Amino acid sequence: MKTFKPTRILMLLENNPYPADGRVRREATALVNAGHSVVVICPRGTGQPSMEIVSGVKAYRFPAPPEIPSFLGYLLEYGYATAAIFMLSVYALFEPGFDVVHTHNPPDTLVFVAGFYKLLGKRFVYDHHDLSPEMYRAIFRKKDGLVYRILLWLERISCRLADHVIATNGSYKTVEMERDGVPEERITIVRNGPDLKRLHPVEVDHTLKKPGKKTICYVGNMGHHDGVDYLLRALKHLVEKLNRPDFFCILVGGGEAWPELKLLAAELKLDDYVLFTGNVAHTEVARYLSAADICVAPEPSNDYNDRSTMIKMTEYLALGKATVAFDLPEHRVTAQEAALYAQPNNELDFARKLIVLMDDPQLRSEMGAIGRRRMETELDWSHQVQYLLEVYQNFEKEVVQGISVKEM
Repeated sequence: MKTFKPTRILMLLENNPYPADGRVRREATALVNAGHSVVVICPRGTGQPSMEIVSGVKAYRFPAPPEIPSFLGYLLEYGYATAAIFMLSVYALFEPGFDVVHTHNPPDTLVFVAGFYKLLGKRFVYDHHDLSPEMYRAIFRKKDGLVYRILLWLERISCRLADHVIATNGSYKTVEMERDGVPEERITIVRNGPDLKRLHPVEVDHTLKKPGKKTICYVGNMGHHDGVDYLLRALKHLVEKLNRPDFFCILVGGGEAWPELKLLAAELKLDDYVLFTGNVAHTEVARYLSAADICVAPEPSNDYNDRSTMIKMTEYLALGKATVAFDLPEHRVTAQEAALYAQPNNELDFARKLIVLMDDPQLRSEMGAIGRRRMETELDWSHQVQYLLEVYQNFEKEVVQGISVKEM
């Protein structure tokens, strides 16, 4: 009996360089460690070569497009990137070759690259990171117009053309089944948990703390849908309405809203209470989180945030930090009793929940321990990787069964 194993995987990634994108790095490395070969096509980061082998994963990189924070900018970025990815994929088809195209959205325009190779007999795995239609509405505050309908169509054809869909949580799986018509057996949930071997507490850097003040920490992207503006207004309530100026908030990260947020902090007269670090290396994240007394996830309730798992939440749990978040469905699924939940989009209630944790070190400790155990027993990448590998193991079984039938 002949056997076949789809060992050659082509991963397509547009919105981050490799290996900076943690989820893609974890998936690619796990597949290589399981005996597959993986090529990643991605944008080139500052100082990166056009081709590089990173921990057994070969990365082909194209010049990253300029970032233009506007709808037209996104169109230009995605159009250019899709064309660049396709051209590099043709090269990869012959050197070293591939059997499976594994796309990481956004953008969902990558379905056109994967669809072309399906015509040549390649398999297609759609790794559904973001709900692009809902993200569009959250970022641009648009209603259901033509662009939204196009994004829905791209998501739908991505799901339906895919031989298998990888969802990041149960909410995404529901969307894929109910909105996109994907049978449940063609969907696997692989949650976006960090690797506890790489992210763990470090010695507290006391230069990040201020005497007599509780340290509040936010780590993550600062886009228009990430809710840092809600957090700043909650901090204003702490100072003025609730008379609790005994805090110092460190805001780690960058993004298209970063300049506006700095201006907002100045307008709210919070300059003495907050520190904007800008983007930092991921190796520095543990240093900031280890200094925190309380972590925050201020994403407001909307169709996108309600269904999405925020990586910052899992990083907070990994460091054993009690968290305050708005009461969103996937926040509760992720953190459970490791967070206090404020009424959605209610900045004053968010501030009051911060005070609860500021005044109760025992509760902070207990919640932090709950979060850490949750990571260790369920959400750590070591518990998720098996589901990713099963997708490719099932491909192998299907191909072997098909060959066996032909030989009968």
